[in-house]
Amino acid sequence: MTETITHTQQDQEQPVAAAGKLSGVDLARVALYQAREAAKARGASSGARKTRRSVRTSASRRDGREVTSFGAVLQGLMADRAWDIPTAGGNILDRWPDIAAPVSPHLAAHVTATAFHTETGQLDLRPDSPAYATQLRLLNARIIDAANDAAGTQAVRTIRVLAVGQTTVPEPRSVAPAPSAVAVPAAPVRTRDMAAAGFHRALAAHQAVPRTRGVPLDIAEAAARQARVLRELSEWAFPDPEKNADDQPAPIDTTVQQRRRAFAATETAALHRARAERAQRAGAAVILPQTAPLKSTA
Repeated sequence: MTETITHTQQDQEQPVAAAGKLSGVDLARVALYQAREAAKARGASSGARKTRRSVRTSASRRDGREVTSFGAVLQGLMADRAWDIPTAGGNILDRWPDIAAPVSPHLAAHVTATAFHTETGQLDLRPDSPAYATQLRLLNARIIDAANDAAGTQAVRTIRVLAVGQTTVPEPRSVAPAPSAVAVPAAPVRTRDMAAAGFHRALAAHQAVPRTRGVPLDIAEAAARQARVLRELSEWAFPDPEKNADDQPAPIDTTVQQRRRAFAATETAALHRARAERAQRAGAAVILPQTAPLKSTA
């Protein structure tokens, strides 16, 4: 056993002594040999390999040198450089009516998406009334989820409600009319004057017939009786003075004349009586004239 140990020490000392004479590749080989022998002597060659392998694996993952697909590398590069955020911002502003429709049917007509900040992920919305400003604050989380679902990324993180102002509703896209396959010539307009001669004769005969409406007999008789009764009542209430005879005065004139004659007779009798009383006082006999008796009038 003593010999073996001595031999081992001699073997170790020989490369060390010869190392001063070697150079280049031989010197590297000697150094590697010495390292292996030292590792065997410590009995930690396997542990060193495991540690070295784990460190190498973690280093390769951290440096991005592991085997992976081109799509994964490109997606990671776009996420690190934030190349897709401006595109998502443009899509959000352009597609705001589609984003707002699931949240509220009338939200797009009263709220306008004015700007999107890619650095902070902030979306600026401007309502047209205080009521919709309050609604935006209440629906903040739902609007963020709808915007991210429409853009396909998590670009929108916050929403800022701007001051109330006038909103601009995007104009609907006009659809160009499809060109007609075959151009159809316009047909001439037909009028009544262009009709056939038979049509004109039939029209003239129809217009020549008088349009009269026949009245039933019982209705005509009832109307005649009603007119006759109304005429009799009118004659009784308002008599016609022209129907009286020429030498016969009207009823009203007769009454006036009778009253005038009675008044004249009364006046004459009063005068005669006054004269008689005056003569009696003077002592002379006076003969009173005989007057006709007065007639009472109706």
